[in-house]
Amino acid sequence: MTITTRDGKSIDTEMDLTAPERHILQKLFLWESMATSIKEFIDQKEMALLKGWNNSGPIQESTALKHITRDLEKKVATRLSANNT
Repeated sequence: MTITTRDGKSIDTEMDLTAPERHILQKLFLWESMATSIKEFIDQKEMALLKGWNNSGPIQESTALKHITRDLEKKVATRLSANNT
């Protein structure tokens, strides 16, 4: 799957992310719609990185995943600000 961020960066999840990172990204897509704050989203990301894939242990966040998660944080912020108006 290719993800294009708001700033136009395209990331090929098959090539640019490891399998454990793709697993975490799936969780973050869910949290993007469920988080009640940016802090909650970031906390969930950090918890997922610490637990790893199937509780296999910590995962080092690649530059590509960092870029995607920053974009997801912005989407969460936009969703939350729209809900507060």
